[in-house]
Amino acid sequence: MADPLFDAMERAQLSDLLSELGPEAPTLLAPWTTRDLAAHLILRPGLVLPGAWSRLAERRQRALAQRNFIWLIATLRSGPPPGFFRIGWVRRLASLNEFYVHHEDVRRANGRGPRTNEQAMDEALWRNVRRAPWFLARRMRGAGLELQWAGTAKTFRARRGEPTARIAGPPGELLLYLFGRQGAAHVEVSGPAAAVEAVRRAQFGM
Repeated sequence: MADPLFDAMERAQLSDLLSELGPEAPTLLAPWTTRDLAAHLILRPGLVLPGAWSRLAERRQRALAQRNFIWLIATLRSGPPPGFFRIGWVRRLASLNEFYVHHEDVRRANGRGPRTNEQAMDEALWRNVRRAPWFLARRMRGAGLELQWAGTAKTFRARRGEPTARIAGPPGELLLYLFGRQGAAHVEVSGPAAAVEAVRRAQFGM
């Protein structure tokens, strides 16, 4: 299966889960509910803009969240809007990351454990993990960082520095950790005590 389809798979599965749970179920992004998250995903283009545009997008999200939940799910399920979010590399990188992480925001907040992904999906997520750390770990201080796909020899240095900590886990769990879901991600952090502490206190994510 071509990589661009993975974001569509996550979109479809998340839409199914939202429909199953209803509009008031919790997410890891408290106080957001499933209704708020659905509105956020529909308004993605506006929410990445800074300043006044971001505040306008937040107001639009709150207004959109008041729409009928069935309509919100149908709109989300219909796919990305024409333009930027249909470009192949955007779907493989930004869209796959966002839909995977937000899918887990809903799953984990409602008692669902880690998934076992097919190999091709894990390969796609691992490629994205390798592209993301320079930005997602930019606020880490006082240590270097290596990431490892647990159970394999695949590792790479995400941040230079000594001492160096290592975070090991399946690609999807590493992605969750890097996007600031440390409490939900199933990973192992190892290394010298000072490096591990630097990882623990770091603010990962956007």
